Amino acid sequence: MLVRHLSYFVTLAREKHFAKAAEACNVAQPTLSAAIRKLEEDLDARLVVRSQRFVGLTAEGEKVLAWGRQILTDYNSLKDDLTGAREGLTGVLKLGVIPAAMPSVSFITARFCNAHPAATVEVHSLTSRAIQDGLDAFELDGGMTYLENEPLERVRRLPLYRERYVFVTRRSHPFASRASITWAEAASEPLCLLSDDMQNRRIINNLAGSIGVRVKPVVVSNSFLGVCSHLRHGEWAGIVPHSFFYVFRAAPDLVTIDLVDPVHSQAIGLVLSDRDPRSPMADALLASALNVDLERELAAAVRAGADQR
Repeated sequence: MLVRHLSYFVTLAREKHFAKAAEACNVAQPTLSAAIRKLEEDLDARLVVRSQRFVGLTAEGEKVLAWGRQILTDYNSLKDDLTGAREGLTGVLKLGVIPAAMPSVSFITARFCNAHPAATVEVHSLTSRAIQDGLDAFELDGGMTYLENEPLERVRRLPLYRERYVFVTRRSHPFASRASITWAEAASEPLCLLSDDMQNRRIINNLAGSIGVRVKPVVVSNSFLGVCSHLRHGEWAGIVPHSFFYVFRAAPDLVTIDLVDPVHSQAIGLVLSDRDPRSPMADALLASALNVDLERELAAAVRAGADQR
């Protein structure tokens, strides 16, 4: 069995289309089809439901897909490890990050890039559930997500910081001069929040529900950029992580107010697949996150943003 044939099969399972899979593999479609038939012969198993088009995998094909992803990941990690020992780490670090952690991810990737200048980084904005899927499918080297609420499975966790929640509104709002407001008061305002498919929003819903309050936003978005756009417009307020103003600190027309009754924080951290040996990329990512005081660095960055405003 050739690793190349296994790679073609995994690509076909991902693309769900013979022509698209062949294009992704940079081969002609007959070459890809022949390689998959050879793989079936080597394994003495029918892997693909045969038809004029791709229909799906057989039960045995699904088993081979799970093993194939792991084998290819280990094979590529072996090559990366050997290359890294000679030339330093190369390749692409693929990192899945929930939207709420996007303001803090650069503190980790900056250290990674400084330590491994020949490597590059891909940061994907994903839901926590998509990060779980990406780790399980060996499509991600790591993720940054919530550790306590809806925790991921089959992962190793490294806590990085605790997320707090603040109310954001225009500087002319009647609440703007206050040091804090209650969740009940915030929920009564016209809000723009993340959409329900985001864990940050589900945390907000649960917090409000714990005191008998229902959050009913006027506008929702699956991006904090969309939320910020509506907050800057002035008609809406929002509930966002305290790290929000590290990215959007050039917004002198907005103010943040601490949310109380209840005061709540949520752990955010790094997650890696719980498997040995770890890939060179995962090892390098973990090394870049160890001994980083993100609580202190984020607090300093947010204070600097407040001073600029």
